[in-house]
Amino acid sequence: MGSSTINSPPSDRKKLSTWEVTAISVGFMGPVMAMSLNGIGVAGLVGKAVPFAFAIAFAGTLFVAYAFVRLLQRVKHAGSVYALAGITIGPKSGFFSGFALLGTYVFMTTCILGACSVFFEAMLQELGAQTPVGLWLLIPIIVSTAGLYLNLRNSSAAARVTLAIGFVGILAMVVLSVVILVKVTGGDSLASTSLDFQTLTPAGNSWSAVMTASVFAFLSWAGFESGSSLGEETANPKRTVPLSLLLAVIIGGFLYVFVMFAQVNGFGTDEKGVAMFAESSSTLTQLGSMYIGQWFSVLISVIAFAVAFGAFLSSSTATSRLIHTLARDGFGPSTFANRDSKTFIPKSSVWATNIIGLLLALALGTAGRTSVEIYYWYATIATLCMVVAYGMASVGAIKFILKKDSSIPRWETIFPLLSVGYLVYVYFIQVVGQEAPYTYFPWISGAWCLLGLIIVLAKPRLANQIGRKLTKEDIE
Repeated sequence: MGSSTINSPPSDRKKLSTWEVTAISVGFMGPVMAMSLNGIGVAGLVGKAVPFAFAIAFAGTLFVAYAFVRLLQRVKHAGSVYALAGITIGPKSGFFSGFALLGTYVFMTTCILGACSVFFEAMLQELGAQTPVGLWLLIPIIVSTAGLYLNLRNSSAAARVTLAIGFVGILAMVVLSVVILVKVTGGDSLASTSLDFQTLTPAGNSWSAVMTASVFAFLSWAGFESGSSLGEETANPKRTVPLSLLLAVIIGGFLYVFVMFAQVNGFGTDEKGVAMFAESSSTLTQLGSMYIGQWFSVLISVIAFAVAFGAFLSSSTATSRLIHTLARDGFGPSTFANRDSKTFIPKSSVWATNIIGLLLALALGTAGRTSVEIYYWYATIATLCMVVAYGMASVGAIKFILKKDSSIPRWETIFPLLSVGYLVYVYFIQVVGQEAPYTYFPWISGAWCLLGLIIVLAKPRLANQIGRKLTKEDIE
């Protein structure tokens, strides 16, 4: 996050192009992991209208991305949600957004441990191995331990390798989707229905159901703004970074809708097919086995596991750095403010991040919850915290546009207003449109964000001080 000499890239380093920054943003979104898991919950809510729900989430994400695109065209090196809120609204808003984002990071790190377990179990299932009850609980322990080892050594090479594997996974995912559609169209599929374009419509679902389902779909774009931290590594950051983020959202949107269209038709759009989709533990793995063969299914599960592990490294690193930054500026235990004198890694924060994530995962696991539930439950809480943080960036965009000296036409306020409306509705529908335990999650994320607000009100000077430093680090 910082822009110190230690973290700044060499001046003679080759600058990143628009497509390179776009690739990094898409990679951090983790499409293989998203397409393996996020459609399952959507199918359980809206049946065969899964692609339509993803299309709605796509539109909502475009409105959210507007704030980043327009502000980053004018603010150099603003590499995060909290920086944009701090610059446009004020330092206290920057602290509040940073605290909401910390909740996103913590719960996201935990949910990814569940995802790693899902893919490992899927691989064993395809190999015909019987998984003893409770054995999957070892996977979060192993992943967390391996992640701790690498993060304490700042092994960026591991993250780059898993990112590369992720793009191989995207290719495999697209190939599988094409095979499915060709076989369904030719009547040579395992589904009992033909190609169904009603999947691109609400298909009889209420808008309340569609919007509720879009929360799971919205999670698929989490991290689209990650490329915004690469401003110093591009030749023209005010052009390259905003364009790259927009391209990442658009590419992800078309990819997700296409893959979901293939998946729902691959399972079949009748009651039996939808039930199979909703009850799957890993859709890409299951469909790979159905339409290509066991070897492809195992390949997909291995790739998905590698992608999930890479996402864990990225998420846990981001969490530990934010914990360190907050502690260094006076919020949190002072031990988290320390860095190793040789590696400059905040080791205490790294340890805390991995332990917290592991304990949260094991808490549900030992209570009898499955790996899929760990993923979905914590992912929902993380997404709702992210909704608050993204909402602050959109409010910041509105304020920026309405300034007297703003160079952005005032009519463009419609886009961040639509973003705020979408995010508020997404959050609201989680309160009134769900059943337990999902009714609890907005209150959990709300309590986390409320805690951040209480800190702002109880210690305004501290919040103002930290907010200024968070903002300053990202724009200088």
